[in-house]
Amino acid sequence: MSQTASATLGQIHELLAAHRYSVAESAHGTLSITEVDSGLTIQSALQGDILFFSLNCATVPGDRITPDVMRRMLASDNGISTSHFQLYAGTDGNVSITLNNFCKLQELGADDEDDILSCVGFLMADVVRARELIGHDLQ
Repeated sequence: MSQTASATLGQIHELLAAHRYSVAESAHGTLSITEVDSGLTIQSALQGDILFFSLNCATVPGDRITPDVMRRMLASDNGISTSHFQLYAGTDGNVSITLNNFCKLQELGADDEDDILSCVGFLMADVVRARELIGHDLQ
């Protein structure tokens, strides 16, 4: 990881910690961001000037992700307008359903800080709706 990326991750860590998030940095240049009250955790990675965020909604057997569930996840009127779903194949036929968001960083000024906090806040709100949207079919 470059010196600039390391410094930027440090600034992002400080920003989130100042707004009631518990933040841990990994050796691989990623951040684990936990909202203190709910315990929800977002993984974040900086690639160049793009900061990616991912929050795991559920990990389920792959056969539970039916066409009906997929339609609801992809529907334009599903109530999740700021984040997007992704599916990741896991072990033993399991699939992780994640919500994702990103922001482009410029100078890490007030606008970037607002973008970072907005992305994290949107994911925290969207995961509640996502679990309502797909939860009952995945249990």
